Amino acid sequence: MKQHNIRLHPLGKELVVNDQTPLIDLLHEFGVEFPCGGRGTCGKCQVSLLKGKITVSEIHRRKLDHLHLPSNVRLACMSLCTESITLQVEQYDHLILADETNFEFMPERGFGVAVDLGTTTLVTQLVELNSARILAVETMLNPQVKYGADLISRIQAGLDGHSTEMTLLIRSAVGNMIRLMMEGAKQIPDKVILVGNTVMQMIFSGCDLTPLSCYPFQLENPGTKTFTASELDWDFPDGTKIEFYPSIGSFVGSDILAGIAATGLHRKEQYTALIDLGTNGEIVLGNRDHIICASTAAGPAFEGANLSMGMRAVTGAISSLRHDGKTIQSSVIGNTKPRGICGSALIDAAAILLEMGLIGDFGEIQSGENSILIDDPVRLTQKDIYEFLLAKAAIATGVTILAKNLGIETSGISEIYIAGGFGNYINLKHLLSTGMVETTGDKIHKMGNTALIGAKMFLFGKGELADEILGKTSHINLEAFPDFQDIYISKMILG
Repeated sequence: MKQHNIRLHPLGKELVVNDQTPLIDLLHEFGVEFPCGGRGTCGKCQVSLLKGKITVSEIHRRKLDHLHLPSNVRLACMSLCTESITLQVEQYDHLILADETNFEFMPERGFGVAVDLGTTTLVTQLVELNSARILAVETMLNPQVKYGADLISRIQAGLDGHSTEMTLLIRSAVGNMIRLMMEGAKQIPDKVILVGNTVMQMIFSGCDLTPLSCYPFQLENPGTKTFTASELDWDFPDGTKIEFYPSIGSFVGSDILAGIAATGLHRKEQYTALIDLGTNGEIVLGNRDHIICASTAAGPAFEGANLSMGMRAVTGAISSLRHDGKTIQSSVIGNTKPRGICGSALIDAAAILLEMGLIGDFGEIQSGENSILIDDPVRLTQKDIYEFLLAKAAIATGVTILAKNLGIETSGISEIYIAGGFGNYINLKHLLSTGMVETTGDKIHKMGNTALIGAKMFLFGKGELADEILGKTSHINLEAFPDFQDIYISKMILG
């Protein structure tokens, strides 16, 4: 297959991709956000052509004209790679955006680094603090994945004597990412803010994981952890302020604290929800008066960890499915032969197979066989479908219980923000038809990497924003709710 070289500025990345690869697939892996889900309506995924050409369709041209964009600008979500090109990724030259509004900040002197320390992926951004401009970006897989894909595996690895190695591994990885950004931008950060789930915070900080391994899963000190560069063996001055922001609860970390900041949920009058469909599924519901949150066991299925042919949203993964009335058609990241299926396509599969009558309301394969072919060689097994049902029920149950705790019905939630690694690929129609989120499509917004957005917001000020959110936020245990089992079982039905 014909291939092309793609250069990305100011990321400093050079890639080789297959002909006809959509830019949305390419840039998604480098932290670029697509708030409108690739419909070309928000204009946030602009790229400037520095070299080469991108053919513009009639629909693409109308979108560009409507947005009054220069002739060398394209929307990544509507562009295909048909020759070698060099791009300036405009998103990194803009002010931080949250909830589709400019982020209000007080300019400061110097430079800061925002770190999203995820269970699966790591993202760092170097920020100019007088303008909020992004100077450099680095991404990589979390090297701890060799100890398991989920949080329980990491906790077990810690209990098995690997805590020190995991701590050194993650500190070295983040330090190297920051070093690469410093070398490229020729700037030394004055502050570094890290956010991540509770387990990642504990491992990075070298804390004992035992409290997270057994009931009641209580941490003695989930607060902010501060470090010096020499403590972490990072090669820059000890005067740099380094903080890992506080967790909210036992399995709700500072990544969700950052997500609340990114959505502005804490200052909204109406009840608003944030659902993070990453490796560890978290749900937040509240308003400017009170916020409650909880964690669920939904993440592994959506990250592909518990599926027979599951994958993250990377090259070779089926990212979406559609039904033309007769057959199932798939979109594969990287425009290549499929190797597996990621979370967004799993949701599509459940909805489409139900619509086609190939599975029943309880996910049972109607043919009596143990699997269904999606796109050769990718198949969904009966176990895969049940894994989806468990994850779907966990999310729906979480939202219902949080609403009951606040004394409202789920219909009383005015907005729902979807975050997480594959949020940009989710088909909202299918999300709703499976019953995972019980609302109407006009209430749902895709937010992408809210943890990273919030981490950048935390770079400004002295923690006032985080303190404001923590002061009105509480964590609950879903399983402790009296009707948990009954609600969970009722949500196991598709639709």
